[in-house]
Amino acid sequence: MKNHEKEHQIAVRLLLTIGILVFGLVVPFLEINDTHVFNPNWTPHSLIHEVWQLVTNTLLAVVCLWLVWIKKETYFPSLIGMIITGSFLFAYLIQDLYGGSMKYLDGSEKTLLGLNIGLLGFGIVFSICVYSFVVSRKGKTGK
Repeated sequence: MKNHEKEHQIAVRLLLTIGILVFGLVVPFLEINDTHVFNPNWTPHSLIHEVWQLVTNTLLAVVCLWLVWIKKETYFPSLIGMIITGSFLFAYLIQDLYGGSMKYLDGSEKTLLGLNIGLLGFGIVFSICVYSFVVSRKGKTGK
């Protein structure tokens, strides 16, 4: 394998790792507080689903990191990342159908550059995962 191919593999793995850490570490950090997990306005049933989603995504992130760095595999971690972040983007897209919102009860919303932070963050991570998936499908960064 040529040196530039190895460097590209490492770059893709590092980029994918950043994306994985967003859904596996950053999101739980942002949601284990009184706006989500400890929100007194949420029903206990909703809280179970929130914690379940956080634990599931974090454990999937651990599996993804193991695949990326121990197994040197990017195809499946990319696919898992696309499923997790794409599911959020889909839920965001259809939020009016089920009464969902990224706004808090006081009407505020976390934004960056005028975009909802979840939409922006998961949009970027989804793009990273798609790129890694496409590259790994071409056989450039897989095993």
